[in-house]
Amino acid sequence: MMWGYGFHWGWMVFGGLMMILFWGGLIGLALVIARAVARPGSQTSGGGAQPAATPLEVLKGRYASGEISKEQFDKIRRDLAS
Repeated sequence: MMWGYGFHWGWMVFGGLMMILFWGGLIGLALVIARAVARPGSQTSGGGAQPAATPLEVLKGRYASGEISKEQFDKIRRDLAS
């Protein structure tokens, strides 16, 4: 009889869908990898590096935490201003 004559359109549709899934998956994987490489440190909640603190901000932090006295704070602040 007519063996093999009845499912040609089915295989063409199946093959086309599989090709779309393959290339779509490959492109999607490439995009995920590119995003991961392009944004180092993106796993932190801040999303990037903090700006560097100025010397006066560091001095104020040390005074606020009690590392230095009021006299030391005033002396260093005058030294930084000059």
